[in-house]
Amino acid sequence: MDNTTASFKPTLGLLDATMLVAGSMIGSGIFIVSADITRNVGSAGWLIFVWIITGFMTLTAALSYGELSAMFPKAGGQYVYLKEAYNPLVGFLYGWSFFAVIQTGTIAAVGVAFSKFAAYLLPVLSDKNVLWHIQSGVNACGDPKYFSISAAQLVSISIIVLLTYINTKGVKSGKIIQTLFTSAKLLSLFGLIIFGFLLAAKSEIWNANWANAWQATKDQLVNACNPDQGFSVTAISGAALMGGIAAAMVGSIFSSDAWNNVTFIAGEVKNPKRNIGLSLFLGTLIVTVIYVTVNLMYISVLPLNEIAHAENDRVAVTASNVIFGNAGTIIIAIMIMISTFGCNNGLILSGARVYYTMAKDGLFFKRTGVLNKNAVPEPALWLQCLVAAILCLSGKYGDLLDMISFVVVLFYILTIAGIFILRKKRPEAERPYKAFGYPVLPAIYILMAAAFCIALIIYKPEYTWPGFIIVLIGIPIYFFSLRSAKN
Repeated sequence: MDNTTASFKPTLGLLDATMLVAGSMIGSGIFIVSADITRNVGSAGWLIFVWIITGFMTLTAALSYGELSAMFPKAGGQYVYLKEAYNPLVGFLYGWSFFAVIQTGTIAAVGVAFSKFAAYLLPVLSDKNVLWHIQSGVNACGDPKYFSISAAQLVSISIIVLLTYINTKGVKSGKIIQTLFTSAKLLSLFGLIIFGFLLAAKSEIWNANWANAWQATKDQLVNACNPDQGFSVTAISGAALMGGIAAAMVGSIFSSDAWNNVTFIAGEVKNPKRNIGLSLFLGTLIVTVIYVTVNLMYISVLPLNEIAHAENDRVAVTASNVIFGNAGTIIIAIMIMISTFGCNNGLILSGARVYYTMAKDGLFFKRTGVLNKNAVPEPALWLQCLVAAILCLSGKYGDLLDMISFVVVLFYILTIAGIFILRKKRPEAERPYKAFGYPVLPAIYILMAAAFCIALIIYKPEYTWPGFIIVLIGIPIYFFSLRSAKN
């Protein structure tokens, strides 16, 4: 009996697609990264500016992707757009980076975030509960480094395996989880915002935070090898401010990423020529409004110093304790568990479709190009699960994500530039939806994103070259794949 099927089944409506966009974007970042942003720019004005500029870029990119999604309403999304606008090599390099770290690393990071906050409810699940370790060298401070396996890592892997298994049972199972958990986290975030403003906002804190709204500063550890010596605060402007903004945007871009995941499952969306573009706009708009409003709430509840130096960067936990008292930690832990569980479901559901499409093009493992009897790419799902689990165990997913932000934005630039290329290459092609504000808005995005990348290259090169190396490794793999496909 054949347990496979030949094609995807369109079962997702506009609401489902919008929930996938919003749910994939909102993970753990909004609860944490404002601390690092504040350390890099040091003022309320620049903190909100970073979130607004990131939101504007995300919305602009989403509106631009609408044209591409309407032109190519099939599984694979950004991989397909790059392949069609440029050539198969460019598409493969994106798909390879996506598989090696962009999607799998994000799945690992979100899984570990789930387990860390689950430890608030069950301390035995903490990353401090080390089950096994072995020394793997010494760090820059001369202290021993360990490769270890903790309870938190095992919990994160268990969650990834569970969600992968659920998604092998068909897209409807993943759809139910996505809609349920995204609705719950949106309501929870709205609740946090409303209660924050109503119960804990103080005019003296708000006024103090905005007193020097555009006086940028940078907080740095006095001694990286001895954090107990505290931070030094330095005023920054000009080039240093550009570097600070670029470094700060690494966090906000990570928190706002994965909005394009809905394009990967276009083959399973009803009326994709309309609903993909519309869901991109609605989902990114909802999340952008929430992110900016949450940060305005933080500023109304906490002094900037407490935002910048929240314990383990958990700004939302600090704010929740002010809002709800001692119960705040438990409330926010449950919120983040709901948020990360739903986020990982969306990432797992959509990511495997890219590997499936690559396999169909002869550029990935042949087995991943097969759908099971439930019309989902089960082998691709399990392969993605394996790589994400390895990254969970490695403990390097956080470093990899910092390094890949540059590459993620670089591929966004190439994809949106592809709209201009395809308008020239295929002027006769059907375009049910055309990029809003073309050519001005897509050009503005390209310029802003390029400025971000250039600033990282100049001021934060450690955020750029490692990710670029990962992309370049894909070149020999591409040609090996081509040769293997011919044999």
